[in-house]
Amino acid sequence: MTPPLVFAVDPEDPRAPSEEVWNALSAEERRRVVDMLPADVPIDVMAPEGDPHREAKERTLDVLGRFFRRMGRRVYLSSELATYYPDRPRIVPDVLAVLDVDPRPRSKWVVATEGKGLDFVLEVHVEGDKRKDHERNVALYAELGIPEYFIFDRGRLSLRGHRLVSPGARVYQPIVPQGGRYASALLGLDLMLVEGRLRFVVGGTPLLESEEIIGQLETMVDGLVHRREEDERALEEARRQVKEERRRAKQERKRAEEERKRAEEERKQVEEERKQVEEERKQVEEERKRADEAEQRVAALQAELDRLRRGER
Repeated sequence: MTPPLVFAVDPEDPRAPSEEVWNALSAEERRRVVDMLPADVPIDVMAPEGDPHREAKERTLDVLGRFFRRMGRRVYLSSELATYYPDRPRIVPDVLAVLDVDPRPRSKWVVATEGKGLDFVLEVHVEGDKRKDHERNVALYAELGIPEYFIFDRGRLSLRGHRLVSPGARVYQPIVPQGGRYASALLGLDLMLVEGRLRFVVGGTPLLESEEIIGQLETMVDGLVHRREEDERALEEARRQVKEERRRAKQERKRAEEERKRAEEERKQVEEERKQVEEERKQVEEERKRADEAEQRVAALQAELDRLRRGER
């Protein structure tokens, strides 16, 4: 039979036990107490403020999550997580960060079991009573020892930062902006408003949000697709030119072959004509010889005739 606990959780005002009570509990009793602390938060405590409120938190978690993963730093980030300090009312910050701890998923944050409290809190105010974020939480979070507390007033487009200047301090000092940027010493980043949006800045350059990264990637992909299409068109044009050059070269070879054949035929014809001329020259030479011979015979006959005539006289 499980022994009764010496500590009970009030469902109307759930709190973690005081440090004195916690130290007196056994490990099993501590586990049972933590299990009893509710992880869900009533709607009246959450006070949802619509899409602007949700989007600001989601963008913050997105940017910080990718930044610390890229830096290789173990940082736990969450939003609207029930957080229990010893013997204090439950708090549910819009965005919280705890440095140098296991970033595993959690359903709640119990300071006594985690071994440390929150390091950074961001509250996003859109509408309603701003005293909760700008006044009551400023005093409460300082008393809890949360080192840095920022307020992004989405409705009024303003940003405020508070810091505990020493580990034992329990009163915030305002963070003085430099050029519109509020330095977070814990995160190693600056916070500022750019065109009505909360941006985290490192080295003067705002960290990109997922939609911006996606936009850049889409632009890069579009550029690559465009260049690929241009390369394909250029390749197709090059292929067409090569094909045309091959066609022209084939035509030139064909014309050259035809010219060669015509030249060969003309050479043969000239050779035939030369032979014919040579034959005609030989015939003329023979005719000339025959004519000479005939002329010689006529001359001989004439001489013989002349001789005979002289004998008759």
